[in-house]
Amino acid sequence: MRRHFNFFSQYSIGILFGIGLIISGMSNPQKILNFLDLAGNWDPSLIFVMGGAILVGLAGFYLVSKRSEAFFGGALLIPTRRDISKPLIIGSLIFGAGWGIAGFCPGPAIVALGAGHLKALVFILAMLAGMAICNRFFTGHKK
Repeated sequence: MRRHFNFFSQYSIGILFGIGLIISGMSNPQKILNFLDLAGNWDPSLIFVMGGAILVGLAGFYLVSKRSEAFFGGALLIPTRRDISKPLIIGSLIFGAGWGIAGFCPGPAIVALGAGHLKALVFILAMLAGMAICNRFFTGHKK
């Protein structure tokens, strides 16, 4: 019974996240591209979405720091590395370039795919291919 409750709770959190992406317009790649277009049709609303996400994230990390196990049971895995490594910088640059070109990051792309946007399918397939290439050829990031 607990396993079903955990699955339902996690599913509900995912649905809530997806609804938030839709309401904020973040599943629309044009909204992202307009934010990045400083010289043209600039849309600053992404700043407020990111600010809200940072506040929620900070509250979440604060709550998690007081716990010894995950909310849904099991080990609580919190990253311990604090260094800025070459793979982190390269990965960040690749992520940012993909975000700026396509207007998607993984969460909103999945939401947009669910809404039937073909561009999101292309992005997700490219993302999965990139993940497979990284796992196959670059093992240093797993340390």
